[in-house]
Amino acid sequence: MNIEILHLLEGADCAKGTTVVIDVFRAFSLECYLFSRGVKKIIAVGEEETARRLKRDHPDYIMVGERGGIILPGFDYGNSPSQTERAELKEKTVIHTTSAGTQGLVHASASGATELLTGSLVNASAIASYLKQTSPEEVSLVCMGNSGTIPAPEDELCARYIKSLLAGEEMDMGKEIYTLTKEPSVFKFFDIKWKDVFPVKDYILCIEYDRFPFVLKARKCLDDVFEVTCHRQEC
Repeated sequence: MNIEILHLLEGADCAKGTTVVIDVFRAFSLECYLFSRGVKKIIAVGEEETARRLKRDHPDYIMVGERGGIILPGFDYGNSPSQTERAELKEKTVIHTTSAGTQGLVHASASGATELLTGSLVNASAIASYLKQTSPEEVSLVCMGNSGTIPAPEDELCARYIKSLLAGEEMDMGKEIYTLTKEPSVFKFFDIKWKDVFPVKDYILCIEYDRFPFVLKARKCLDDVFEVTCHRQEC
């Protein structure tokens, strides 16, 4: 298994084989929490207008999304695991669009990616287990960073962790998570000015590594539309 760690949108453009698009803060952590709360299906989209068109066609769908971290006007929820905790989502279909994660799906699908998974710390071991079981020749771990243009240490950590699990190497995740708290990309979760956009509980939920025993697969339906489904793994 040849494993390559790639970075940002240009990395997604070079992805090949089984591709894990990683967005820890917060898109693909959120999607795991949504499925754990009973969501039936997630439709991940690149463009905001695509999300709005889908909502017009399907008024019962729930719209979740952000740009620059801030909830999009008229959307039901922002990109927040904690702020959707009490939402009535059981058996619902969710439309999801973000600045980084869903953009990575669009770019990776246009490259040599043969299978798309979403990636986060909360289901990292399940992802590694799936890759061991399917044993693809090529694996691309794409760290989406902030808006797909600025590296983010939490995504890099997730990629390194998945790679270490595949190699049978141990990582001191307690130490790694502690180091992560020193990174500028984390500061916003502890800044009172941003508490309504980046709740500190989001940070806590997103770093709870290996919480979920399932992988999320993204299947391309249209140019920027992907059906995301949940598949349980034994970790």
